[in-house]
Amino acid sequence: MRIHSMKTRCALTSLLILPVLALSLAAQQSTSLIIVGQSGSAKVIQVDGRNYVEVEGLARLTKSSVSFNSDQIVLTLPGSAAAATSAAPAAGFSKDFVTAGIEAMAQMREWHAALKNAIDRSFPIAEDWLTANRTQAQQALRLASLAVNTPSDKNVLPFLAKEFNNMRDLSDKYLQMTKSRTYIAPGSLDTDPLDQKIRACGRSLATMATANQFVDDGSCQ
Repeated sequence: MRIHSMKTRCALTSLLILPVLALSLAAQQSTSLIIVGQSGSAKVIQVDGRNYVEVEGLARLTKSSVSFNSDQIVLTLPGSAAAATSAAPAAGFSKDFVTAGIEAMAQMREWHAALKNAIDRSFPIAEDWLTANRTQAQQALRLASLAVNTPSDKNVLPFLAKEFNNMRDLSDKYLQMTKSRTYIAPGSLDTDPLDQKIRACGRSLATMATANQFVDDGSCQ
């Protein structure tokens, strides 16, 4: 019998598992393999001074599973698949977080568009509709925070919160100007440093979502 590929989780005490070749029964000496801490034994055949372990017996002894794939015999020890899965680091953003994050950014863009439209067209800036936009964006941000799953999700969440806070400050700024009857020239947002920061952070967040990778380029600080 020949083992072409064997998957193992850890080294077995005092045992080196060697490939099992097609053996002649001539000049063979049979003995047993015992593993400390495990009950039972597995049959070992000695040929030309070398020890070969019976695969099925080894599987029973170590409580492993055996599967056959063409000319391969695969031995999987208990917990090896789970260990490999848990050891693999989560990469990029989780799907749920990306979905929630995109929705949060969409709500903030609508909020921004409503404010810009009012300023550019010299419409009255009313507190009621600004509050409605802020509430929707805040709720979307809360849902994004609940969807955090990977390290990248956790790293980018403060940037989303920063974008929300900047948008809130921008909205409050122009609302207060309206209340104090300060003239607001059309196109004022185009030269507003806070608005430019909001736009830069938005572009950075969109790039990260597209690349599925967290990158701090300083735009959202």
